[in-house]
Amino acid sequence: MHPPIQIYTTRYCPYCIMAKRLLQARGLAYDEIAVDDDPATRQAMTQRAGRRTVPQIFIGETHIGGCDDLHALDASGELSRLVQAN
Repeated sequence: MHPPIQIYTTRYCPYCIMAKRLLQARGLAYDEIAVDDDPATRQAMTQRAGRRTVPQIFIGETHIGGCDDLHALDASGELSRLVQAN
């Protein structure tokens, strides 16, 4: 069992779609938190991540960053280590 993965998204964001596809391809379950029409949730995401853009991805309490950060972690093998280490 890996630590919970949370991904803050918007409906039509291509980077959100790519990040979710990568997680799915790796067989990783995640909780999607949509911020499209919910200013309070977007504000909570901004406070938690320190960024306003989506996606914002967390593994457990570790802030991964966005789509490019997730792909870089995967390419380096660190994504696999992160989900197995916790």
